[in-house]
Amino acid sequence: MFRFKQFTVCQDRCPMKVGTDAVLLGAWVGVRATDRRVLDIGTGTGVIALMLAQRSEARITAIDIDPACAEQASGNFAASSWGDRLETQCLPVQQYKPAELFDLIVSNPPYFVDSLRSPDEGRNTARHTVDLTFEELTTAVLRLLAPGGRFALVLPPAEMQRFKSTSLGRLFPARWCEICSTPRRGVRRILAEFVAEPTLPPSVERLVIENGGPDSYTPEYRQLTGAFYLKF
Repeated sequence: MFRFKQFTVCQDRCPMKVGTDAVLLGAWVGVRATDRRVLDIGTGTGVIALMLAQRSEARITAIDIDPACAEQASGNFAASSWGDRLETQCLPVQQYKPAELFDLIVSNPPYFVDSLRSPDEGRNTARHTVDLTFEELTTAVLRLLAPGGRFALVLPPAEMQRFKSTSLGRLFPARWCEICSTPRRGVRRILAEFVAEPTLPPSVERLVIENGGPDSYTPEYRQLTGAFYLKF
C-alpha cells in the first residue's frame, strides 16, 4: 500500500508497483482546463490516472493488458474521491476502440527491448516491448488522439531517443524534461510531450531530484510533487 496526500494506492496484485517514473509523469504532464477526456495506457496500479483526476475535471480511462493490474486499478479508483470520473478497461491498446477521442494521452510504457527477460511473465509484459512496441504505441496514439491533443510519456534516455526515431514525422516533441537523480549523475529519465502537428523544437528543462545534502530533495522536486507526497 502506498499513501499519497489525497488517495491511497494498493499494489499487492499488480506486478508493477508505484515508482518515481509514474509520479514524475503524473505531476509534470500539462493538464488544460479544456481537457475533457484523458487516456492512461498501461495504467498498472492506476497512480498516474489518480494524479490526473486530482489535477483536473476530466473523465479518465485507464487501460491495461494485465487483468490483475486492471482489477487493482479499478479498486484504487473506487476507493478514491474521483471514482465517478475514472474507469478501467482490460485489453491491449491496439484493440481499444472508444466512442470519442482523447485530449490527453499518457503512458509509462514498456521499454526493455534487448535485455534478458524475467521469469515473472507479469513483469515481462509490463517492462518489455513484447506486447506493445514503440511502433504500435505511436500508431495507437495517432488513432486515439483528438485534434490538438497531446501525448506524454516517461522513458530512459536511450529508449526515448528510440521512441522519437520511431515516431519521426508523425509525432513531434513539444515539451522535454531531463531527470537527474543527483547533480553529479547523468540523465536517468526523460519526460516528453508530443503533438501530432509540426512544432518548433522545445527548450530542454532539467529536474534534479536530490541534492545530496541533509535536506535531500531539491526545492524543484518538492514543488513538482508536493501536492501528492505525504513526505512533503
